[in-house]
Amino acid sequence: MSESTQHLLMWLIPGAPLLAATLIALLGPKVLRGQSHWLCWLGIATAFGCALTLLTSITPQGFAEGLSKPALASGFEWINVGFLNVRIDLRADAISSIMLAMVTGVSLLVAMFASGYMHHDPGYPRFFAAFSLFVFSMCMLVLAGSFLMLFIFWEAVGLCSYLLIGFWFRKPSAAAAAKKAFVVNRIGDLGLLVAMFLIWTSFGSLSFDTVLNSSTSEWKIIVNQLRGDGTLTAICLCLFLGAMGKSAQFPLHVWLPDAMEGPTPVSALIHAATMVTAGVYLVARCTPLFVWSPVAQMTVSAIGAITALVAALTALTQFDLKRVMAYSTVSQLGYMFMALGAAAAGPEYVTAAVTAAMFHLFTHAFFKALLFLGSGSVMHAMGDVIDMRHFSGLRKALPITHATFLVGACALAGVPPFAGFFSKDDILASLSNGMAHGEHRLFFTVIFAIAVLTAVLTAFYTFRAYFMTFWGPEKFPPEAGAHPHEATPIMAFPLGVLALFAAGIGLVAGPMTHWFGSYLSHTMGLTEEHPHLHWGLMIGSALVAGAGIYAAWLMYVSKPELAAKAKAASGPAYAWSQGKFFLDELFLATIVMPLRKLAELCVLFDRKVIDGIVDGLGLLPRLLSWAPRPFHAGVIGGYAYVMLLGLVVGVLFVVRALAGQ
Repeated sequence: MSESTQHLLMWLIPGAPLLAATLIALLGPKVLRGQSHWLCWLGIATAFGCALTLLTSITPQGFAEGLSKPALASGFEWINVGFLNVRIDLRADAISSIMLAMVTGVSLLVAMFASGYMHHDPGYPRFFAAFSLFVFSMCMLVLAGSFLMLFIFWEAVGLCSYLLIGFWFRKPSAAAAAKKAFVVNRIGDLGLLVAMFLIWTSFGSLSFDTVLNSSTSEWKIIVNQLRGDGTLTAICLCLFLGAMGKSAQFPLHVWLPDAMEGPTPVSALIHAATMVTAGVYLVARCTPLFVWSPVAQMTVSAIGAITALVAALTALTQFDLKRVMAYSTVSQLGYMFMALGAAAAGPEYVTAAVTAAMFHLFTHAFFKALLFLGSGSVMHAMGDVIDMRHFSGLRKALPITHATFLVGACALAGVPPFAGFFSKDDILASLSNGMAHGEHRLFFTVIFAIAVLTAVLTAFYTFRAYFMTFWGPEKFPPEAGAHPHEATPIMAFPLGVLALFAAGIGLVAGPMTHWFGSYLSHTMGLTEEHPHLHWGLMIGSALVAGAGIYAAWLMYVSKPELAAKAKAASGPAYAWSQGKFFLDELFLATIVMPLRKLAELCVLFDRKVIDGIVDGLGLLPRLLSWAPRPFHAGVIGGYAYVMLLGLVVGVLFVVRALAGQ
């Protein structure tokens, strides 16, 4: 394939969804209406086809001949005024090609499901316009060739999430959730802005090819200087702060569970293919910088571990099926950051750590989209009821949803040979490298222990949700009617495809072919490795998953009374878990309320002091106008009297002047 054709593909990938979004916005309300999804499908399908073509053609010679870091770049000058020169540059390499294929592929399946799920919604065209715009923004973020371009579409992704989380804007909880997501993400975005400023002042450029190209001697000189004065660590920590906001890491994770107020397809899109993956992608992309700052890498791993454990503990006691899946996403993102931080074990372990994180991101996209869409199918059948205490025994009423949800649950729990088993095993292996090598063995021993504990909890809460929903006596809420309906064919098809990938993509792309690691190793900052299986960890991981599943079966199928006993025995720990560790209340008391009181004081100061000064200055001309005011009453007789009086006064002055002569 010629380079010009590859460049065309790079522009078509984001261009097709953007065109679809524009046409739906213009034609949807009046012309397309209930058929608006067709343009969305066509745009994303075009992007997906181009992404697959790019994936298979971007580095054929590089892979065959062992060339390092092959990449494509295409762009043009957008603004050139004085010292201001802004370019729109796209850059595609191994990591971005994988991301593009995953983003567009999963988004297409979610869009298909959404056409059935949202069929009767009055905002149908608006939904698919925003959906297409979301996919465009994410594709541009992945293809960005500089930190400036990345930041622009980093913000665009945040805007689209606001529009879709608050899609039902007349619903107060949805509007509040959208605002919360937008505001919390601004905290992380401030970190990314500071990082960009430091990068610009240090490297004199924001281009990835300049800032992340570790092969040049000039780059190494700059980085050594930045390491010496601590600037490099500051850059990495600020970049990670940006990632914490987008990828919902502790304590900035509080927005993601509330995002469930949006339509279920939006939840699947955000949690699997778009927004939350951006933070992991950013840190993985910036590996050439992070690898020179062990402090930053250990911070990444520590925050990831805290996030994974806190989210898993919270998911244990939630009854909202979608919220369980939301906390699961937060926890799994923590796993990815644990792996990224494991590169601190040494330069020789960097590729393994980044590959493990990105492989889990890749597999997670399929099984988490499946679980969210499965939850949406349950919600659709139950008349929008999603509290698991109000229904049970759905496996006979919803056989397709049950079978596909089970596949997703096995993948999430890490049951072999499902997808999540192999990617989670790679993460544990990368953490074990930190335990066995380098200067931070004790640190990574603790992180590894947290990862194993979280794996047990993950298997437990996943199958707790599965057993509570699909096992037990058959029970439906009144909203579901007498006979709940299974997913329609257009909703069932994406469930089946995602179940197929959730079952096998980990095995095929991992141990069977080692394709994922081999392909990803051609990313800038990574080196090619010879992958091998970690049999001890694999066996241990399978046992851990089995233990969690068995505990869930025991408490929610075999001996349901054990759940009540466990709740009573746990004491306040249960309340802390169900209350989400009261982080929202803590933020409300320590941040929101003080700022609200400060705002009230500012309003009071403005009204009483500032307005008082302005009104006082305005009073002076009013006082000066008091004397002549009676002469300007608008009455004709009054004006005649004044004119007569003026005439008399004038005559008197003339007479006096003549008398003086």
